[in-house]
Amino acid sequence: MEMSEELEANTMDSLVDMPFATIDVKDDCGIIDVPQINLERSEGNEWLSKDQIKKRKKKHKDYQPNYFLSIPITNKEVTRGIKILQNAIIQQDKRLSKAMTNDGSFHVTLLVMQLLNDDEINIGIDALLELKPCIEEILQGKYLTLPFQGIDTFENQVGFVKLAEGDHINPLLEIAEAAKRTFQEKGILAGDSRSFKPHLTFMKLSKAPWLRKKGVQKIDPKLYEKFISHRFGEEMVHRIDLCSMTKKKQSNGYYHCESSIVIGERAPGRKDGTSAMGQLCCVPFSRDEEKISKFLYSPEELQQGNTQLAEWQETYWNPGFN
Repeated sequence: MEMSEELEANTMDSLVDMPFATIDVKDDCGIIDVPQINLERSEGNEWLSKDQIKKRKKKHKDYQPNYFLSIPITNKEVTRGIKILQNAIIQQDKRLSKAMTNDGSFHVTLLVMQLLNDDEINIGIDALLELKPCIEEILQGKYLTLPFQGIDTFENQVGFVKLAEGDHINPLLEIAEAAKRTFQEKGILAGDSRSFKPHLTFMKLSKAPWLRKKGVQKIDPKLYEKFISHRFGEEMVHRIDLCSMTKKKQSNGYYHCESSIVIGERAPGRKDGTSAMGQLCCVPFSRDEEKISKFLYSPEELQQGNTQLAEWQETYWNPGFN
């Protein structure tokens, strides 16, 4: 019986270890509110035919996000603090180990979206690249630092580290809104109808459905009471990634990344311990540009770049490092 439950948990893990819950607990169950988009007019502000409206309504009805914009959490102080929190909970209830967010996956979700094929993924990559100057305009040359403090849950089903209040909230909300607008203007189904609530998920019961059969119906507040006001540290936003919820994760535990933009160029010696090389996850090229680049660089140069990237990934993204 326990073996079958364990098998069920492992099978479900790949499906539920997705950032649906980074918007709300409903998302964790795969229930997504449809973005509120005017269906009667096209992008050119022309009236659509009834058939076109019907097709769009069906597309919206079938809306199931499979991609998201991620702010990766790489500050060792923050990730170490979360691991201490997770271990403290597991020591009180070992069954909850299967409900914990995996190493390397810590992030804040900025936006969820649906990209159904390679063409739409390329459009998404273009939208991400167009988002960078918008973010630079919002930040006005300043760095965006996210301080994490305290614990909360979504209906006692999803546990997360809270983003502390402060001057960083407004620019982050502006960036989230700019991202939603940029992607939607390109015809991508993105976002939902609920307000954006940035947070850092560390556990969700849906990762281990068999826990309910064992009597674990909710996350008991007593499990994390010692961390209720704990300061986990700060993350300086240095990168935004376009990630897949469904594709196989990278060896470091982080999500499959289609493209990235670097926010606030920095020289080596960042506060969170990552170097300038540590700002890169994947090359922010469209797929066509990536193909062209292979003709612009010699095999030796490409191999050297791949080696440097592999060394960086092993150093900064190894699950055992943080």
